[in-house]
Amino acid sequence: MQKPPVFTPEEVARFRAELAARRAPGAYEPGRWSVSPLNRLTDVVGSPPESVRLRDATLRSMETLPGVTASAPQKAEFLRQLVGTGVPEVVTAGLAGRDDDALKAEIALAKGENEDCRLVCPLMRSPADIDRAAAAGYDAVQVWVQGFGETSLIYQPAVYAAAWRGEEWRRPETPRDRSAVLERAVALVTHARSVGLDVIVPLLMVSYATEESHAESVNVLAGAGATELTLFDGPGALTPEAYGHLVRRTRELAPGVEVGLHPHNTFGLAVGCAVTAVQAGAGAVELSVNGYCGGPGNADLAATALAFEALYGVRTGIRTESLTQLARTAERLTGYETAWNHPVTGTHAFCWGGMDLITQETEIDSLLHNCLEPALVGNERRIPFTPDSGPYTLADRMAELGTNDLTPTQVDELLARARELMRAEGRLATDEDLASLAEEIGSR
Repeated sequence: MQKPPVFTPEEVARFRAELAARRAPGAYEPGRWSVSPLNRLTDVVGSPPESVRLRDATLRSMETLPGVTASAPQKAEFLRQLVGTGVPEVVTAGLAGRDDDALKAEIALAKGENEDCRLVCPLMRSPADIDRAAAAGYDAVQVWVQGFGETSLIYQPAVYAAAWRGEEWRRPETPRDRSAVLERAVALVTHARSVGLDVIVPLLMVSYATEESHAESVNVLAGAGATELTLFDGPGALTPEAYGHLVRRTRELAPGVEVGLHPHNTFGLAVGCAVTAVQAGAGAVELSVNGYCGGPGNADLAATALAFEALYGVRTGIRTESLTQLARTAERLTGYETAWNHPVTGTHAFCWGGMDLITQETEIDSLLHNCLEPALVGNERRIPFTPDSGPYTLADRMAELGTNDLTPTQVDELLARARELMRAEGRLATDEDLASLAEEIGSR
């Protein structure tokens, strides 16, 4: 049906002119996003870098999700889609439980999709691990370094294995202080560099770091040849400002070494930590699809990418139109569904309810309540029919269902009957309800 017009063409033109006057190039990109011009003023947000590297660690992080039993083909398909988004770096699962052929096949799959994608193998615990990663074709390895001295023994798998067998694990070579912990890491970093691998060193539990302990770690590991020092905050207990401070301090202590971060989302601040750290000079952000990891999870790939791209104009190289499909693939892979309003890729991330004053705004401009265009991220705008919906929303809903021949009077009757049904049955009217009522009304 032809909906009764609300505004004249002249009024619509004036509305659009007013909106245009409040927008600025970059902050407004038609068909992509419309964000505040303040986001692009250097005296407001500083001077963000031109680009940032996003390192996806979903394949490793999902190992910490209970109950995930994805098959090798499922993981391979996920990896193919992930690399296809343009993610420049991927942390795979570790070596445990996988033979050399499986490792090489994984590298070949990723490189076949994008030969420039950098593959990182985590959890290196011995020179033999490093040699396996090098032989498989990895570009880099991660040598994880706990943030404590003797307390780091809590995180040593060998300690638990020996204790369970009734064996004595307390030996002369058992690290008892911070120097011994770092000495072990130095040996692995040195070996990895000797076989031609880049070495990313996650500094774990950095929310427990003091100025002194952090300086010691940075100086020792940078001196050993680490190519990147990554600030890992498993507890999620660092504020964005604290992350920024640690990044600046790390760069001061080791100006020739890249700095990365791996934030957790305990307080819903993982993306904020990423932004602040990058503004402070971090060059890489480690994250995951849908924020998957144990506990409160990581920074979400889609939300982080769009925060950098849309809000700050920082390039990520991500093909954003593939992000929603990737998020759905990850849900099927893990069995963990994200919230309906999950940022960017949630099923209803672009749904603001069914009131006419919201649903009709897109006829004036599609980037008002939604500052991102759904198609930019492969998602869609949803227009539900609710008790708050009026005739304009109902007419749009019926048009989507293929019913375009109702008159305004018939739409009013349909609206009244749909509202009566919802009150009587205590639920929303389904598309089937609306179609059935419309058929009954239209047949008279």
